Amino acid sequence: MREKPTLRIPIGILALLAGLTLYALGVMWASQWIERTHVLLQTIIYLVLGVAWLLPLRRFLIWMETGRWG
Repeated sequence: MREKPTLRIPIGILALLAGLTLYALGVMWASQWIERTHVLLQTIIYLVLGVAWLLPLRRFLIWMETGRWG
């Protein structure tokens, strides 16, 4: 448990919201090319893109809580 308040959590939440917004805008921008592919390939692409943002999330949340990346 933390003894003193830290700015890492509010800064981390703002960074997370900004990052997810940019990621979503990037996927929306890429959708103009994704929509030209076969529907099964679209499904796979959107499934991968829908899960890919989770990969760095664990380390980021650890940093927000502890100040260390691992």
